[in-house]
Amino acid sequence: QVQFVQSGGGLVQPGGSLRLSCAVSEFTLDYYSIGWFRQAPGKERDGVSCINRSDGSTYYANSVKGRFTASTDNAKNTVYLQMNSLKPEDTAVYYCATMICDRTLRGHTFDSWGQGTQVTVSS
Repeated sequence: QVQFVQSGGGLVQPGGSLRLSCAVSEFTLDYYSIGWFRQAPGKERDGVSCINRSDGSTYYANSVKGRFTASTDNAKNTVYLQMNSLKPEDTAVYYCATMICDRTLRGHTFDSWGQGTQVTVSS
């Protein structure tokens, strides 16, 4: 059973930055790719980014491309999502999860999810 501890998030003004962290249980990154998802009120959960464990390829949703950067620190068993130039439409609960990572960001998830963290972009 994969365990996650998410941190980061909060309230930020438009144009600001936040960094989300997703610490996972040991060896998880040896076997799984990790993706970031978000869910805004009244909307479906959408893929934001993922890092392919096999080749290190990183994929982003068009809406965040050029503003968000996903990265991994294997020594710390932690995945990060650096979010810059934040917009009000980025407001959502953000989740990390194990998944099959490809450019569609719709790969199979393994029913292992972080607890979610709220990001609110507002002036």
